[in-house]
Amino acid sequence: MAGGRDFIGPFQMIRLIRTGNTTQVWEAIREGEKERVALKILHKEFAKDKEQIEQLKHETLVAQSMDHPNVIKVYGYHHEYGIPFISMQLFNARNLKLELRDRPEFVEINLPQIVRRSADALAHMHERGWIHCDVKPDNFLADEQANLKLIDFAIAQKLKTGFSLFGTRQKVVRGTRSYISPEQIRHQKLDARADIYSFGCVLYELSSGKLPFTAVNADDLLNKHLKAPVSSLQAADNRITAEFAALVTRMLSKKPEGRPASMRDFLLEFERVQIYRAGTRRRHALNE
Repeated sequence: MAGGRDFIGPFQMIRLIRTGNTTQVWEAIREGEKERVALKILHKEFAKDKEQIEQLKHETLVAQSMDHPNVIKVYGYHHEYGIPFISMQLFNARNLKLELRDRPEFVEINLPQIVRRSADALAHMHERGWIHCDVKPDNFLADEQANLKLIDFAIAQKLKTGFSLFGTRQKVVRGTRSYISPEQIRHQKLDARADIYSFGCVLYELSSGKLPFTAVNADDLLNKHLKAPVSSLQAADNRITAEFAALVTRMLSKKPEGRPASMRDFLLEFERVQIYRAGTRRRHALNE
């Protein structure tokens, strides 16, 4: 690290939290301050990659337009000694994908609160004029009390209204294949209902432990999002109520107009249903 083995500019590196394909996330502390932060740093081989740098800057712009307890705070973009990175709120928690893999009982016990907080974060993002475009369990962090943060806004799109609806379409499919909406695959104009579809995929997985669609290759998986009917959640887990299964199925409608119109509408519907049938939960949920 520049400025000394354990420093990147004014930030002292404490520990490596996780490594991704293009970035590392470190716990750090700024010289002269007590509060610890997280730094999202481009790997050395991407330090001059214009696209990756622009994504960091874009993530900063998007995050700083929001102010919500369930959305991670991003403090700023930095470029120190040739190293591009962003500083953000340190939230000591694991993502829901890891929790579902290692502690499915934790997810099940706290699922009502996880759903509410996740949906509320996405609703706030939509109301601030952004579509996340990569809603997946990996992008929600949850601590032991099921406090939650929505993260990673690198490919978020501005929500277009009015004349802006006639702008240039995306030329590249961007998103994660297991959760991507049909509109993203088709390069169509997006609104909040694209995130609702992806969130439906997330809820299907968190409640049953199974993805709504699987395939032997990427093209087949994308084709299933476009054309294949989704199996009922009750077939994946017979403890799930018919009402919750029907809500998730609507979220996974191939056409946006078949889904809840907004994340707020989803939340109103969610409050009227139970996820699991009475007496079939492992334990009582915390704070339900």
